[in-house]
Amino acid sequence: MYDAGKVITGIIVFLILITFPFWFNAASGRATYKPDPEIITPDDQCVETAEYMKRNHMDMLNQWRDQVVREGQRTFVAPDGKTYELSLSNTCMNCHSNKSEFCDACHNYMAVSPFCWDCHIEPQETTYGYK
Repeated sequence: MYDAGKVITGIIVFLILITFPFWFNAASGRATYKPDPEIITPDDQCVETAEYMKRNHMDMLNQWRDQVVREGQRTFVAPDGKTYELSLSNTCMNCHSNKSEFCDACHNYMAVSPFCWDCHIEPQETTYGYK
């Protein structure tokens, strides 16, 4: 085989080009980016614990939707005894009002497309519940 040097050089260049994005991310430190919704939350109090909400908010919102639309129930009693209106717009968005920083940051990171805004009016961007 007379072209062994060229073939080996080509394979090495190919491997370097293919693995470049991984090396670049490791060197730049951007590979570990993860949105932190707790930074954006203005208040430590929510309808459930922060850990519960991170893992189960989508299930909770689906339950709330079903309870309001199908059963006519409009109040939620939190584990601490407080009552909340079962409403995305009037309960959740009061504190988490900056949709692009709070909702979209995590949803884009996780590559999910929730259908909340198919029915609800998308909120005007505000900061920490103040208009």
